[in-house]
Amino acid sequence: MLIINDIYKTFNKGTVNEKKALNGIDLVLNDGDFVTVIGGNGAGKSTLMNIVAGTYTPDKGEVIIDGVNVTEMPEHKRAKYLGRVFQDPIMGTAAGMQIDENLALAARRGKRRFLKPGITKKERLEYKELLRILDLGLENRMSTKVELLSGGQRQSLTLLMATLQKPKLLLLDEHTAALDPKTAKKVLELTDQIVKDNSLTTLMITHNMQDAIKYGNRLIMLSDGKIVLDIRGEEKAKLTVPDLLKLFGQKTGEEMASDKLLLS
Repeated sequence: MLIINDIYKTFNKGTVNEKKALNGIDLVLNDGDFVTVIGGNGAGKSTLMNIVAGTYTPDKGEVIIDGVNVTEMPEHKRAKYLGRVFQDPIMGTAAGMQIDENLALAARRGKRRFLKPGITKKERLEYKELLRILDLGLENRMSTKVELLSGGQRQSLTLLMATLQKPKLLLLDEHTAALDPKTAKKVLELTDQIVKDNSLTTLMITHNMQDAIKYGNRLIMLSDGKIVLDIRGEEKAKLTVPDLLKLFGQKTGEEMASDKLLLS
């Protein structure tokens, strides 16, 4: 479903602020893979996500989504293949619009628009059932403006919107980092349920190694713009946080302090 082939990306090239963010990244995600991504600050996690999304263009290499080479495809055209949830709950929704209007926008993404009533009665019933999945009572507040929702409610809605059309690839960019621990746990459980129910191929950056171990069928660790660990299946299921720290040290020749991974 996703092929990342020999990707390089350097920022501020030729200046004193030159930063090599990605150094020859190769990664293949099979259909239905749920991959968690961890690494210290500056490891290249967000750059990798942004190159897949089309926010950045790589200096070298290619990105292929479901057999389509999207390397030079602009971000707005690539969006039809992707669902994305950002770290900031404010992003991904239209704050001044109602909950049902936001869902309607997500449902119509990439489709032709016509001069007819914005949301039909049938669609409202469908949205009500979708919102019921969240178990937040939002199905009874569909006319509420999104700006009035809490961070957790908004992020849950964003997740629902991002997966409404069953994207080829779901990108989760530290999507629980701005939430309190209790809300973050609920959003992660919801994420896991939606990903499994819809067999979505997913790439999730997380700052929490426990979550990286618990969720998904595969874990990769980045360091200095390279993938230094790629663990999957039963080997991943048996992992502990100390195991991960030890493996990192073996692969890089250095110790990783807990705060370098922003552990919660």
